[in-house]
Amino acid sequence: MALKEQLQQDLITSMKSKDEVTTGTIRLLKAAILRFETAGEKKIATDEDIIQMAGKEIKQRKDSIEQFEKGGRTELAEKEKLEMAVLEKYLPAQLSEEEVRAIVKEVIAATGATGKSDLGKVMGALMPRTKGKADGGMVNKIVQELLS
Repeated sequence: MALKEQLQQDLITSMKSKDEVTTGTIRLLKAAILRFETAGEKKIATDEDIIQMAGKEIKQRKDSIEQFEKGGRTELAEKEKLEMAVLEKYLPAQLSEEEVRAIVKEVIAATGATGKSDLGKVMGALMPRTKGKADGGMVNKIVQELLS
């Protein structure tokens, strides 16, 4: 089943069960999909596009949680954490740090990278393999660590 159809079914289920957090979060993601599909030329959002949008929403939630915790607003941070948990259900299984490290070593060997000057070459070959499956910050940190 396509991710877009899964979102619609989950929205209906959450509305019937009166789960306000899930309903609101899915509606936000559906609104992002609608903006994507109607911006500029008309296009249909693929599962990959939806995963990318969900990842962007999760990143926003992480930033908000950090800010709310700094400001002592734990109730708002908790709400953001609940929304983030809903969004994470629509992402593919995330790679562990060990798995990312193994992929990075593979790409470094394949590209013949020797130092930090090859960072762009390694990241260019690596990102298609980890996109949506691993946090970009963690990937970047591992690449820099292994190239230094």
